[in-house]
Amino acid sequence: MSTGKINITTENIFPIIKKFLYSDHEIFLRELLSNAVDATQKLKTLASAGDFKGEMGDLTIVIKADKEAKTLTFSDKGIGMTGEEIQKYIAELAFSGAEEFVEKYKDKANAIIGHFGLGFYSAFMVSKQVEIVSKSYAEGTKAARWICDGSPEYTLEEAEKEERGTDIILHIADDSLDFLEDQKINDLLSKYSKFLAIPVAFGEETDWKDGKEEKTGKLKIVNNTNPSWTKKPADLKDEDYNNFYRELYPMSFEDPLFHIHLNVDYPFNLTGILYFPRLKKNIEVQKNKIQLYSNQVFVTDSVEGIVPEFLTLLHGVIDSPDIPLNVSRSYLQSDQNVKKISTHINKKVSDRLKQIYKDSREEFEKKWDDLKIFIQYGMLSNEKFYEKAVDFCLFKNTEGKVFSFEEYREVVKVNQTDKNENVVYLYTTNPAEQYTFIQDAKDKGYDVLLMDGQLDSHFIHHLESKLEKTQFRRVDAEIANKLIQKDEVEESKLTKEQKDELIPVFRSQLPVVNNYTVMFEGMSESAQPMIITQSEFMRRMKEMSELGGGGMGFYGDLPESYNLVVNANHPLIHSVMKSKDQAVGEEIKNIEAEIIPLESDKADLEKLKEGKKADEIDQVEKDKLEEVEKKLRELKDKKEGVLNDYGKQNKVVKQLIDLALLANGMLKGEELTKFVKRSVELIEK
Repeated sequence: MSTGKINITTENIFPIIKKFLYSDHEIFLRELLSNAVDATQKLKTLASAGDFKGEMGDLTIVIKADKEAKTLTFSDKGIGMTGEEIQKYIAELAFSGAEEFVEKYKDKANAIIGHFGLGFYSAFMVSKQVEIVSKSYAEGTKAARWICDGSPEYTLEEAEKEERGTDIILHIADDSLDFLEDQKINDLLSKYSKFLAIPVAFGEETDWKDGKEEKTGKLKIVNNTNPSWTKKPADLKDEDYNNFYRELYPMSFEDPLFHIHLNVDYPFNLTGILYFPRLKKNIEVQKNKIQLYSNQVFVTDSVEGIVPEFLTLLHGVIDSPDIPLNVSRSYLQSDQNVKKISTHINKKVSDRLKQIYKDSREEFEKKWDDLKIFIQYGMLSNEKFYEKAVDFCLFKNTEGKVFSFEEYREVVKVNQTDKNENVVYLYTTNPAEQYTFIQDAKDKGYDVLLMDGQLDSHFIHHLESKLEKTQFRRVDAEIANKLIQKDEVEESKLTKEQKDELIPVFRSQLPVVNNYTVMFEGMSESAQPMIITQSEFMRRMKEMSELGGGGMGFYGDLPESYNLVVNANHPLIHSVMKSKDQAVGEEIKNIEAEIIPLESDKADLEKLKEGKKADEIDQVEKDKLEEVEKKLRELKDKKEGVLNDYGKQNKVVKQLIDLALLANGMLKGEELTKFVKRSVELIEK
């Protein structure tokens, strides 16, 4: 027996390993299994090279938990180690046996996992003592036992072990005893060893007999050593891909839309299967559905560094020994290989979508509602993807017809080109709530797109910057006559003075006065008497802000703003005008009679100021102008008050405004009940 010290530069190495090197204690299981797989793969490599001529036998890695002894044991039948090799590879920290082995057998050792030699020490995160009992494959060598309690001191001695291979025995610390529970171990094995290339066994198979579960005595294999991504695409059918999807995501009850089988061996090694899930209209909050493996060893499900951001919406598996990892294999490092792999995956995804669109357009269109948000996200966030996706991204109109960008432009450009030669794409975000506006647009021969997705506000804003001479406008952004500006303009039958007097009348019945701007438009007499619209720019900025549009937070804080557009030619509006004249016309005229001379006085006084500096103006003139302005404000406020009071008492005015609100789905609760009651009263008259 010998004793010694681990060859390290500081006695604080174990606290560093626990606190910094591995952020998650459960990682020890992955690291020890990886070492066991390495040892087994080394033996197979030696055998294929003719350097090992013995019987390999059953290579299953066995895990045993002993709650009474508080031990967790990992046993492999791999290459094993001599005492000298334990001294070299375990005691001399970070001297990687795998690196030396790969260099010697670099043409055959394609499945060696370990690269750093530190993985073994993760065992001390959950153990108060660790034992290694190992026997080398080499003939004539003796078994050895290494024991360490987590300090730099260790003991190394000869041991009795008949079979080739290595047993790692963890004496579990009191604060980590949950790692001896079967459920905990099974959960970790499912996460980390689901697809290891060497069989892993934990516990025994069970069978139902006489109404109860009984152990069969057979080892229970917990992993699939030959997952679908390791096979050739030619050997797999759609059913196989769907079955593997359910193996990856057992709680998923829907088949994926499409799959992409990655299989690259130059200039880097990359295999895997990516699936397009059914996202519907919402981006999933979780983007951890792609699992990263290194030679079938699970590494992480945070793959943002490997795949472009938008592709994290996909599900599936990526496996590459060329992806650089830090010592804990938990975080990706940014280097040229990663960038090349990311670019390749981006290209494979866009090429696959384009091929499906080209070969099976009808099928592609059927799945468009599920694909839409994914493709939009890609086009918004990745310029290279945009360049390819512009050929297969689709528009769908309110009638359910689907068009490519180029096709749709041809459909609408004749009728929907404005006087500035911009092609205007009209759209709705809610066909039910915006039904009236959609119908008005269709009555003018316009087509309306359905843009009711989570990303549509950002997407159409992006398209306007990309597509030449193109504008998007929601159908309720303007009255139908002004959605697409033409040269012809319908005249208004109201004078400016009449419009000015009607504004306070209509404002008096608005729900939130400051949120509305009253305006008049010349429309046909058969059009609606009043319509509520929203500014395309302001509404879109608010929507983008709510979804997280960069630099748009200011718009998100602004209140909703609307336009109450009054049809200046509608008979009901003229009727309101007449009744207003009859009710308060004389009073308004009297006020106007006082206003007119004051306006004249104000104009004369302001002329006297022309060409003079502030200190050159006579104080008497200043005081006189201030007095005139004060009287004018009082008279105008009085006039507005009279018109406002009249409007508040006018049931027809309230009814017209409520009709406009109702058409926009904005009349609810108590106000809707009052509207119904008032409607009955007006009909009875």
